[in-house]
Amino acid sequence: MRQGPAGEEAMVLEAYERFQFRRDGRVLTVAIAAPGAVNAVDARLHAELATLFTDLQHDSHSDLIILTGEGKAFCAGGDYAWFEEQIRNPKSFRAIAYEARRIVTSLLDLEKPIICRLNGPAAGLGATIALLCDIIIADERAVIGDPHVKVGLVAGDGGAIIWPQLIGFARAKEYLLTGDLLTASEAARIGLINHAVPAAELDSKVAEVAAKVLGNPRWAVRWTKTVANQPLKALAAQMMDSSLAHELLSNMAADRAEAVRAMREKRAPRLTGE
Repeated sequence: MRQGPAGEEAMVLEAYERFQFRRDGRVLTVAIAAPGAVNAVDARLHAELATLFTDLQHDSHSDLIILTGEGKAFCAGGDYAWFEEQIRNPKSFRAIAYEARRIVTSLLDLEKPIICRLNGPAAGLGATIALLCDIIIADERAVIGDPHVKVGLVAGDGGAIIWPQLIGFARAKEYLLTGDLLTASEAARIGLINHAVPAAELDSKVAEVAAKVLGNPRWAVRWTKTVANQPLKALAAQMMDSSLAHELLSNMAADRAEAVRAMREKRAPRLTGE
């Protein structure tokens, strides 16, 4: 999207099928609205995430983005039907590597401040997107984690980049290697997110922080963020190709297929080490 009349920019945003947009002055709320109860990532949502943040950068009618989820979840990881298609046809997994890279790099490139309103569970790619936002404010009942390993995948879509930067390597590797989920309150305590508040206070806390950010000069805010993100952008450039290559390899392992079957059948996986 290029800067232009409000009608043209609205048409670009209206083309998105997996997001809903609400404006309040210079604040644009972007809500993940995928089919199903947990806003799981399917092929369409993945493709739209790869262009969303570039389009938000060029939206001339907003200065701050609030990213949240419709319903009771933020984004609870990948859709199992999509996983099974990737297992049956590894070429389909290979084909989305460019999108996966762009999701991370375009989110880090976004100059506008972006607040994550973490209204419910965030897992896998959903957690990565939440944690790559500038400020994360959660409903204290929400949970967050990166359970890629539980479905037989390398945490290659950005989790291995951002978790260690927020909570250190020892804690990050424990959560990435176990796939365990944290409560929002625990995540705030260890510094993974900024705030965990009661559900009734979530919107007021988001509005409070947004007002503080918007009360400062626009370009001072945007370019301070730009400078602060430079180390993360360097890490993404250094790590994403290798991360995605290893994730692609893990998608072709026998234990990957068994892990997904076990999840769908709600049983313990029968792993072979292959």
